[in-house]
Amino acid sequence: MRKASGMKLTNRLVAFVTLIVICAIFVIFIGGAVSFRKLGQDYLTHYLDGVVEVIDQEMADPEGEQSLSRWLPKLLKASNVVDLQIGSDAGVVYAFKGLQSITDPAILYHSHYDLKDNPGFYVRLKSIPPYTEFTYSIGAMSSISLAIVIVILGLIWGLDWLRRQLYGSELLEQRGRLILAGRVDDNAEGDEQEWPATASLALDKMIAELKDARQERSRFDTFIRTHTFLDQLTGAANRVLFDSRLQSMLQDQETYGAVILIRISDWDVLVTEKGKDEADELIQDVGVILSNLVQRYPDTVLSRYFEAEFAILLSQQSTKEVKQFTNVMMHALDRLVPSAPLESDNWCHIGVTFCASGERRGRIMDEADMALRSAQLQGSNSWYAFKKDQQFEDGRGNVRWRTLLDAVFSNNGPLLYQQPAILLDGTVLHRELLARIKDENGLLIKASRFLTAVEQVGFSARMDRLVIGKALLMLKNEPVTEVISVNVSAEALLDKAFVKWLRVELLQTPRTVLNRLSFEIPERGLVKHLDTIRPVAKMLVGLGCKLVVDQAGRTIVSTHYIKDIRADYIKLHRSLVREINLRQENQLFVRSMLGACADSDVQVIAVGVENAKEWQVLKQLGVKGGQGRYFSAEISTESPSLSNEDSRALFRKRY
Repeated sequence: MRKASGMKLTNRLVAFVTLIVICAIFVIFIGGAVSFRKLGQDYLTHYLDGVVEVIDQEMADPEGEQSLSRWLPKLLKASNVVDLQIGSDAGVVYAFKGLQSITDPAILYHSHYDLKDNPGFYVRLKSIPPYTEFTYSIGAMSSISLAIVIVILGLIWGLDWLRRQLYGSELLEQRGRLILAGRVDDNAEGDEQEWPATASLALDKMIAELKDARQERSRFDTFIRTHTFLDQLTGAANRVLFDSRLQSMLQDQETYGAVILIRISDWDVLVTEKGKDEADELIQDVGVILSNLVQRYPDTVLSRYFEAEFAILLSQQSTKEVKQFTNVMMHALDRLVPSAPLESDNWCHIGVTFCASGERRGRIMDEADMALRSAQLQGSNSWYAFKKDQQFEDGRGNVRWRTLLDAVFSNNGPLLYQQPAILLDGTVLHRELLARIKDENGLLIKASRFLTAVEQVGFSARMDRLVIGKALLMLKNEPVTEVISVNVSAEALLDKAFVKWLRVELLQTPRTVLNRLSFEIPERGLVKHLDTIRPVAKMLVGLGCKLVVDQAGRTIVSTHYIKDIRADYIKLHRSLVREINLRQENQLFVRSMLGACADSDVQVIAVGVENAKEWQVLKQLGVKGGQGRYFSAEISTESPSLSNEDSRALFRKRY
């Protein structure tokens, strides 16, 4: 993969031009110095040639040889000759040595001449080169100095002009670097000064088309999920999603709940006499009433099971709570007056049955249908509960839950278990902390049973504060390779006091510790309160923590939050993973979720993997990791956990 250069284009050109100019000045300077030296040598040679010629002529004259000692020393001194010898094979005829002090004899210029008019005689000279004793003179070098100054000033002006001309190119390059850094949305439109303008406009157009494609992809993914799992008239879940959630609940351990069927009698007659539009209005009215009633139960699934029939799945609710809810629902529907030919006192009937882990889904739906038919036999708007030997009387009201939770919080908080999330290469992504509490009899209660009560009594912030505090303490004491992930509820993040406490605690924690801490936020609460949670999520990421969106796919929501909060990981809800090798609709949902994450760095993790068949299908779909009993059981934090090497070995064995 190519990497962007670390040097700007303008700096490159400036450096190139500056180097060229400096090299040109250097070459001219060297050439001038060599030429200057050569001219000096030529001048000295020409001058000495004249001196030797005079000596040759004087020696040819019998009287001139005797007068050499009178005039020759003055001439040699004026000519900067420091040593002269006139001789022949017989010996030296005349010698001269100047009195000048020479610091470095190596600089002397040596010459040897044979006299033409006096064959057999020669002249040897040692002279001082010209310009040796010259120093810098403003007057003499002013023109060269001025030329150099002009060149430097011209270079500075030229570089400034070049920078101004290439300023638009720098802007375009800077925007490109920001886009490569992932800040596409912040740099979707360029500055008018960007150059070349065609490249800037082309980049603007491509980013705009990319955003449109992403939005269209998100809309298409949402369209797939809504048309696969939602009823288009009421917006409630359809039969496919309801059956999937019910099957997942029955396969989980230590879960129980109730299935409620609501049927509108004489629906076909209403459609025939009043038309489909008026009948659909009644369906919508009933759907609105039911939707408002189930809001107080966060794990409830409301479905339009058939054309004139609704189904409600209440999980982790006692028999007493289910009956109270059914009575309230019956009274609310009684206040709705349907159009004729429906009878106002005999148009709606409700059947209720209870279920628990290990039961068959088909049997549960048959029991609910039998209870519904029994209600119809009563001849009025009524409800009937299927009588079963097994009843679920975990009838803790809010007061009993509050008392139990107060005791837990005052006794060092909940117990913590951990389960690793493992990537495809076998490395442990993190270890998720799972909260457990003990009831009055000392029996462990899973989070799926008590978190609803924690939310109802308003203890979400207290619970999350204790878990996060324990997690930070564990990170400070654990090896530096351990990464811990904690769950934090949307209700706690809406509490300003909790957010302030969390910010203070994280600011007091070393960055190296925060880099090993992940926060998991449920998708449903995140999307519902996105505007409020967004600043908190950005704060967590800014402090160095990882952000995980948990329970993705539990409800059908838009995936635009993926680009908004820049989460690091998305964990699929276990109901999507359960028996995914047999459920084509769940595979379609996971594909759409992976498609929504394709243009981002978010990695999708599957939670609740139970066997090799599920894991094989998930890998083929493209998930990046898994978590569940197939990899590792839930282990108490007080017990020794698997090391990274042990986890890799276990993963390779099962891979």
